Amino acid sequence: MSEGRIEPLRPPSFRARRRLALDYGHAMTPDEYARARRVLMRRDPVLAPVIRKYRERSLIDAPPVDPFSALVRTIVGQQLSTKAAATIHRRLIELVPGGVATPAALDALPDDQLRKVGLSRQKSAYIRDLSAKAASGELALDHLDAMTDDEVIEAITRVKGLGRWSAEMFLMFRLRRPDVLPVDDLGIVNAIHRLYKLRKRPNANRIRKIGDAWRPYRTVACWYLWRSLENTPVDAPKAAAPAREKTRQ
Repeated sequence: MSEGRIEPLRPPSFRARRRLALDYGHAMTPDEYARARRVLMRRDPVLAPVIRKYRERSLIDAPPVDPFSALVRTIVGQQLSTKAAATIHRRLIELVPGGVATPAALDALPDDQLRKVGLSRQKSAYIRDLSAKAASGELALDHLDAMTDDEVIEAITRVKGLGRWSAEMFLMFRLRRPDVLPVDDLGIVNAIHRLYKLRKRPNANRIRKIGDAWRPYRTVACWYLWRSLENTPVDAPKAAAPAREKTRQ
């Protein structure tokens, strides 16, 4: 097989999407996820062995957390190892009543307490901006699951510190949208570079071209790309934000 070559495919027609009962505005069901695995294995012989290896697990195994908590976790975990992020998030949650992060509960915490749990001044400001926008309704958390992917990205990136990558992770792991391709994710870049035996790291356009064969299940393909990385825990995504995610400051 030549470098990075997979079967070229056109996106499915409207009739095909209806036949497969695909709804891009709703979360994947277990049946759709199983169908996605079969489609990807048939279309992409490079990815197929990875899917077979991890076919007993999926990104929809764990129950999703509430939208606000998911975005708080995203901010806390930026540019940190999984272990460090988990420690800081646990300390933060221990400060709020009932151990549940809400806009009001986090907004009530003084800055010195946020700093003591390990949050930087910048991340503290991001969490306060998220809390303010969620409380005011500017960020309509209860309506995100009814929005299109682009609308979700537009809504989330209005929050300081949350860029496109953060919004894409929310789409994939919280809303479980089936066709998201985070081309700036360092884990995806590394996995494609290694799996497809490319001479150099793929840029965004190359990733999109390779990913055309995975439509409309690019989210599922990405999960297996993360799984393909060496020493990757199955229970945690090997997603990695770009070094400089473009966000509102």
